Amino acid sequence: MRNFFRIGEVATLTGCSVESIRHYEKQGLLPKVQRSEQGYRFYSSQAVERIGFIRHGRALGLDLNTIQELLNLSDNPDADCAAADAIASRHLMALEQRIQSLQALADELRQLVQQCRGGSTAECQIIQALHQQQ
Repeated sequence: MRNFFRIGEVATLTGCSVESIRHYEKQGLLPKVQRSEQGYRFYSSQAVERIGFIRHGRALGLDLNTIQELLNLSDNPDADCAAADAIASRHLMALEQRIQSLQALADELRQLVQQCRGGSTAECQIIQALHQQQ
């Protein structure tokens, strides 16, 4: 891998948009980048790896604050892994709760769809169910 990359190259390498890379930089997730005399940003191979880390975290549904916490841990390789485990466990629990909630919504909608008998919207079970307040 080369030593330095322009932002477009980084976007291609990481699958991350140029706008996202700039946003991560503004949020302090990336170290200050070097600029050429023409003002072009140049990212190190470590920055490219860091952007890959951020992108993977986002794909897992982590918010940027959580990713920052994990990056801070990653920057301290001798730190105890228990903090990373706690972060991942907390996120997993939230995802599992969200999945349960979405499953309940899917079950409710599935039931409404099964009750549909066709006909006019005035007689539509789905529309009537939506008009009912819970």
